[in-house]
Amino acid sequence: QVQLVESGGALVQAGDSLRLSCAASGRTFSSYAMGWFRQAPGKEREFVATISRDGITTYYAGSVKGRFTISRDNAKNTAYLQMNSLKPEDTAVYYCAAGLVGGYSDYGWTYWGRGTLVTVSS
Repeated sequence: QVQLVESGGALVQAGDSLRLSCAASGRTFSSYAMGWFRQAPGKEREFVATISRDGITTYYAGSVKGRFTISRDNAKNTAYLQMNSLKPEDTAVYYCAAGLVGGYSDYGWTYWGRGTLVTVSS
């Protein structure tokens, strides 16, 4: 069992940077791929980024590639999402997820956090 708690969401202006954290409980954090998803008001949840168990392999949605960076610290049981050059369209609730399969859809992820709100004003 893994519990995930996101933090770091805030109200920022366009062009600002923000770092989200996802703290995981349990001793098996390094066994799971980690991912970030987001859900904007009135829209379905969408994939943002994922990182492999060893932190070597990462994938990004096209809309955030080059602006966002996913990372993890297995010693601290924490995953991060560094978000630079934020845009109003990045406004959403951001969720972290852990899973043995991973991937771009919800189905490969077993554990989810409750989310943290990021609001980007223009």
